[in-house]
Amino acid sequence: MLNLLIAFLVALAPISAPPSGPSGGPATAVSSPTGGPATPSGTATPGTSAPGTLSVAAEVVCVLACDTLDPSRAAQEIFPVPERQLNGRRIVLHVSDRDGMAWGSVDNGVTGDSVWLDRSWDGGASWEGLLGRASIPSTWTGTRTLMYNVTDPVHHRRGLIRACGDAAGVTCTDWIYPTVCDVLCDRTNASQANGDAQPVPPTTLYGRTIRLHTDLNGMAWGTIEAGGAGDEIWLDRSWDSGASWPGGSSLGRTATPSGSTSTRTTLFATRDPRGRHYGGAVRACGREAAHNEGSCTAWARPAPSRPRAAADALMYSYDPSTAWWPSSWWNSATTLNALMDSGIREYDWVVSRTFDVNRGTFAAGQRSTDPVEGNFISRSIDDSAWWGLAWVAAYDLTGDQRYLSMATTIANYVHQYWDTRTCNGGVWWDRERTYKNAVTNGQYLRLTASISRRTPGDTTWLQRARTAADWYLNSGLIGSAGLVNDGLTSDCRNNGQTVWTYNQGLGIGGFVEVYRLTGDSRYLDASRKLADSAIASTVLTRNGVLTESCDTGTSSCDDNQKQFKGIFVRYLKDLTRATGSSAYQQYLTRQSDSVWASDRDALNRIGQRWGGGSSNQVDWRTQASGLNAVIG
Repeated sequence: MLNLLIAFLVALAPISAPPSGPSGGPATAVSSPTGGPATPSGTATPGTSAPGTLSVAAEVVCVLACDTLDPSRAAQEIFPVPERQLNGRRIVLHVSDRDGMAWGSVDNGVTGDSVWLDRSWDGGASWEGLLGRASIPSTWTGTRTLMYNVTDPVHHRRGLIRACGDAAGVTCTDWIYPTVCDVLCDRTNASQANGDAQPVPPTTLYGRTIRLHTDLNGMAWGTIEAGGAGDEIWLDRSWDSGASWPGGSSLGRTATPSGSTSTRTTLFATRDPRGRHYGGAVRACGREAAHNEGSCTAWARPAPSRPRAAADALMYSYDPSTAWWPSSWWNSATTLNALMDSGIREYDWVVSRTFDVNRGTFAAGQRSTDPVEGNFISRSIDDSAWWGLAWVAAYDLTGDQRYLSMATTIANYVHQYWDTRTCNGGVWWDRERTYKNAVTNGQYLRLTASISRRTPGDTTWLQRARTAADWYLNSGLIGSAGLVNDGLTSDCRNNGQTVWTYNQGLGIGGFVEVYRLTGDSRYLDASRKLADSAIASTVLTRNGVLTESCDTGTSSCDDNQKQFKGIFVRYLKDLTRATGSSAYQQYLTRQSDSVWASDRDALNRIGQRWGGGSSNQVDWRTQASGLNAVIG
């Protein structure tokens, strides 16, 4: 029965890329009727499988590219494991870490020799076999497979891959990459730990104490104490928040030596930058020598720093294939901005990836309920402006002119909806010109001033920024208590609707940027007044903690409102930089401390209610908002 299954898989194997060999154009690669999964190393009889293992049909995996990419498009070619020799043939595994993909080749062969990849999601216990199987055609001496992804961060699976060949026998290279490396690599001695934190309480078993330890490099280890010889300690590692841990069980399993009462594991990494896994969770487990059952701590993620811990947890939800945080379009823009605010340069690839994948067009429902018409533009003027602000931040971070050019393109689109025929000015919220509100005009204020400051010799955006600032101050958007209401009525009066933190924040950020542009102290004073009102008001600050109206009682916030507070904090920090105010800094520190102590779990997930409490909400939107709070 097993051989019939293998034969079926061979028949389904895809045609591969053009083979390597003499010039004269590509030849057709033909599947060989023999061969199958091999043992992890050495040779195996063609058509057989290693005992206790099964090759299963492969799923198509997409990360930066989808499986079956042609190797001619690889961004890199390295050889991290030794090639295999088989009856004079060379079986080689080729890898591009930049793409996160691998391919195999066979050379010095004859017609009918074949090569394929095996890919495992459980540490090599089982695998998807015969990936990209290709056979050497007539007149050629070699061939290669197509490229397959080594990792699957979208579904939180960490993979291994190897190249196998069939040439009157079967052999495979070693697997890549069984060892996870971050700042340090798996199995580093625990004496190299950089600090010692215990993110969750220990567990006990028959008088033994089992502890999980983490350090400032994001490494983890376990200890068992108050025991005796033969007691064991190990780690489990999960890439999906503790839901499963294939290939990550019993890591560093260590027995307490004779004459000792305690022992520890070696260090293991919780981040896999090569595989784009940033939210690995660990737990410590142990057993007493005389009993089979064990006990484990709760799952946890390390917290090397507040921003790093929050950013890693945020990256857990990023989809590198579609290059956004599904499934909220404008939220992804301000989330990307939060990631850039963190100052963690390791995530710069996320900026360029998001830009390159999403600058095109998308039908309604693919990114937004509205069609996205290219250059991050849609009928919702505020959605477009959030992307404009994100690309200004990307330009500041990288100096890459294409980001500023995109921000300017978006700003020109937004400017089309500045309309003096209604309320003597202001930007409409939507293409249908139904509402003039605070969010769109706060964005326009910040965006125009930002582009002017970054465009040498500009006068056009300078004038627009001045005009927008003066209009905003006299528009009625700011109520008598110094708080920004949601928008204007049809007859151009303050509509008295909800005071949202992000509207207050955009006003703060807009005026401080116009001040930097013009040097006019009126605008800095306006920014200060908005900040002071927010801090003093019980509408936005309760018990010293920034609070949205939907944070209270049994209320809940919708997916938009979940990110409002982070936007406020972003721009209050900007005002703090401009003024050096210790009062503002103390307020910001209070937000960070409250989030860290009252609104974070052991996996560093941050919720909606920064002061803690029940009826809390937790997802990547609240995570992005909380990230802004904990950035120093």
